[in-house]
Amino acid sequence: MAFIKTTEKESNYNHLEKMSTLELLQNINNEDKTVPLAVEKALPEIQKLVDQIVLKLKNNGRLFYIGAGTSGRLGIVDASECPPTFGVPHEMVIGLIAGGDIAIRKAVEFAEDSVNQGWYDLQNHDISKKDIVIGIAASGTTPYVIEALKKCNFNNIITGSISCNKNSPLSNTAKYPIEVVVGPEFVTGSSRMKAGTAQKLVLNMLTTSTMIKLGKVKGNKMVDMQLSNNKLVDRGIKMIMSELNIDRSSAKSLLEQNKNVRTAIIAFKNKKNEN
Repeated sequence: MAFIKTTEKESNYNHLEKMSTLELLQNINNEDKTVPLAVEKALPEIQKLVDQIVLKLKNNGRLFYIGAGTSGRLGIVDASECPPTFGVPHEMVIGLIAGGDIAIRKAVEFAEDSVNQGWYDLQNHDISKKDIVIGIAASGTTPYVIEALKKCNFNNIITGSISCNKNSPLSNTAKYPIEVVVGPEFVTGSSRMKAGTAQKLVLNMLTTSTMIKLGKVKGNKMVDMQLSNNKLVDRGIKMIMSELNIDRSSAKSLLEQNKNVRTAIIAFKNKKNEN
């Protein structure tokens, strides 16, 4: 199949500057509605990659995201949310972006064109075949990402990818490619829009499904979350109240003693069994 970069195709809309504010919003929204349906078509591929991630993390491996621009930033966002949400170590899920940390806020010119830096960045984290690396690129053509995955393949490191074009060079490089074909953007070529939304949805699926399968969720609650602010402390107290059917004061006391929702619940049940 020939590679066609649909993310760069002409928008389905024209004369955007002549639209009213409401027309702009309605048309952007209409385009956004198509994204979950495109993700749905990729669920079998997403499942395969989740199973690989779970296998690696169960055996003390790490998950790496590597990307450039918006794609790199989305990977970093997803990685940074795992410790507070699921209570896992910061080094379990790591996001890397072309150009380094400065590129999170400001674009670094030509960083994504480097054919060597991606692998160097992974080596700085002592990458090994215990780990798994997912390349993220809307176009599926970013050299920084593709060449890093090629090096991973050569070194027997499992690779996955998230892109928004069919049969892209990135997909053809990754062992477990995910392709969410969202079509032309509302603003021609602005892949931070539908493509970015699609990537975010897939990233949500990858880590959330993985953490659930790793036992980091009980029922539907984030029992291992970090209690890093008053809102989360209050949420933790309510979880304990609901799980143990006790009053707020007792739940608060349990949480203060154990510093963790799961630990508090276990401690209460163990004490009850002893009595």
